[in-house]
Amino acid sequence: MAEVMPRKLWEHPDPRDTEMYKFMQEVNRRHNLNLQTFWDLYQFSVNKRADFWADVLSYAPVIYTGSYRRAVDESRPIDSVPRWFEGVHLNFAENLLWSRSRTPGSPGGSSDPTDHHGTVGKEDTKIAMTEVREGNSETRQLTWYMFRKLTATYAAALHAGGVRKGDRVVIVAANSIETLVVFAATAWLGAIFSSSSTDMGVQGILQRTVQINPRYIFMDDAALYNGKRVDLREKMTEIEAGMKGCDFFKGIVSIRRFQDALDISKVPRAQTLDDFLRKRAPNPPPIERVAFHDPFLICYSSGTTGIPKAITHSVGGVVLNFFKEGMLHEDVTSDSVGLQYTTTGWIMYLSSVGYLISGARVVLYDGSPFQPDLQTFVKLVGDQKVTKLGISPRWMHEIAKAGISPRELTDLSNLRIVTSTGMVLSDQLFEWFYEKGFPAHTQLGNISGGTDIAGCFGICNPLTPVYVGGTQGPSLGTKVAIYDSMLPNGPGREVPDGTPGELVATSSFPNVPVCLWGDKTPVGVPGSRFHAAYFARFDHVWAHGDFVVMHPTTKNLTFMGRADGVLNPSGVRFGSAEVYSVLEKHFADRLADSVCVGQRRPQDTDESVMLFLLMRPGHRFDKKLVFDVKEAIKRDLSKRHVPKYVFETPEIPTTINLKKVELPVKQIVSGQIIKPSGTLLNPKSLDFYYQFAKDEVLKAGREKL
Repeated sequence: MAEVMPRKLWEHPDPRDTEMYKFMQEVNRRHNLNLQTFWDLYQFSVNKRADFWADVLSYAPVIYTGSYRRAVDESRPIDSVPRWFEGVHLNFAENLLWSRSRTPGSPGGSSDPTDHHGTVGKEDTKIAMTEVREGNSETRQLTWYMFRKLTATYAAALHAGGVRKGDRVVIVAANSIETLVVFAATAWLGAIFSSSSTDMGVQGILQRTVQINPRYIFMDDAALYNGKRVDLREKMTEIEAGMKGCDFFKGIVSIRRFQDALDISKVPRAQTLDDFLRKRAPNPPPIERVAFHDPFLICYSSGTTGIPKAITHSVGGVVLNFFKEGMLHEDVTSDSVGLQYTTTGWIMYLSSVGYLISGARVVLYDGSPFQPDLQTFVKLVGDQKVTKLGISPRWMHEIAKAGISPRELTDLSNLRIVTSTGMVLSDQLFEWFYEKGFPAHTQLGNISGGTDIAGCFGICNPLTPVYVGGTQGPSLGTKVAIYDSMLPNGPGREVPDGTPGELVATSSFPNVPVCLWGDKTPVGVPGSRFHAAYFARFDHVWAHGDFVVMHPTTKNLTFMGRADGVLNPSGVRFGSAEVYSVLEKHFADRLADSVCVGQRRPQDTDESVMLFLLMRPGHRFDKKLVFDVKEAIKRDLSKRHVPKYVFETPEIPTTINLKKVELPVKQIVSGQIIKPSGTLLNPKSLDFYYQFAKDEVLKAGREKL
């Protein structure tokens, strides 16, 4: 049967006037080629990876020193985690604050922050960032001059406090100016930055923070969400207590979030940001340029199989990928204005910061996009003359459901692109975007990738049309394939276009993580957490865990969900293990076991978290237990981790090794009929879960409680 051709929704009015097209002409000139289309360029980028990434480094205004013999050893497989651009040194903060003169092949810059030969400062009087709080009630701005000055001041204070290259600095704070300056100042010193959002529970923060043993934790003294101010001093005290075993940790630096600072005198080992800054040296230390592959950022996995993995990214990989994705794929320039809705605990916070690499202005938004009403955030996009908006399908769904048309509500003439990520974007929202939602000139960029690579596998581009469904295609320089998901661990087999399967990357690229912090060495060795997470599934390829399909004609790469048990309600990804740890901590006397899965049926616009509890003999499942379970999860993790549905179950499906299985339960409650695996000890246990795909059962269960 012929493949149905999806409806075309958008195409660039002048593809030749894009950075991607101009870059392609530079590639043609350098290598005597005749590349004409995106797919020509993509094939070059994956078949001649060393040449492609060297061309990106030359074309983009990256500030670096040193030289390299080759970009990478292309003969080494991805699971050996080969190093890229050995001999090149650079600094993330320097590339935020200055730019290299746009002369291909001529690195520039100096380790002296007051003397940047060959570089140009972002325009002093131009606004670098605008911070907006929920409801647009309060706005602050910072020019590039002030951004550089503040970063130098914070770097001097961190240096005086003992922070050096390779040390870790953690922040638990809002998407604010202070957070961004702490990030830049940490990078200035060649230190390693990590962040969590303030709405994460103490246990969740400590699971991430303790394993990297930071020098300092910067933390807001209060938070804002859904119109309410929350005092964070009790959480601050509990976090400090949880850091007792970290010998490197010196204390907490409290950031004043609102007009009046809260008294933190009763918080052990805490000082205010003002006091911390007063102890700085009179002059900032030199910018520390580090090796291309040196770590500078730690992000965390969802924790499906235990404590979250501390995914450690290199400075060179992130900086170069920023230019590739922002400059080439999304056409971000110094005239752009970017607004990415995100918390600091999500990888999209890094995307928000990335606008600054190109000299663009970034809008930092703190709070809910639905407060005080659904229109306020939409109006902000027009008021700030945003050119690139990053948002989630959940937000679009709520706006569409409310009958709001952003293009009729505010002036969106400046808006060139809207990127959507965090969960699957439905075909209905593709249609709504152009029929009722946004201007015809705005490109809808459905993207997917994530924390693991600090970038995208599926992304938009300006050279091919936008069709209904999926991403426009793969990201340049990342050689993706789709493998048969039914095969056991081992060699793997590629499936033809049009056949769903598991997303893999078959060759190395610069933004592969350098390691998991605290893991076995050498990096990626069998038996390590790194190898188990990405390379144990198929031989010598990166298995990403996404279930995808590529359209035979358009080559759109459509993400259909996770191939594992990661939970993803409203684009907030987390692991079932985080929920299990709370239950084991507080309810081990009453619960024998549990299984936590995501439900998303064909008719559902979002994923719902379902929790099934197996009671111990002599204990009852009742309303009070459900309330207590939800409150404990909210308190220890966050309100976003709280299951929508909680039911009692008579049996948990397990393997013959007594390991409970989630994926069959997830598939069943999502409306699928499955054939039980031969590895199940109790396959009949799955029959119980089929009823929960029915609306009447879900409704009756909630009303009963």
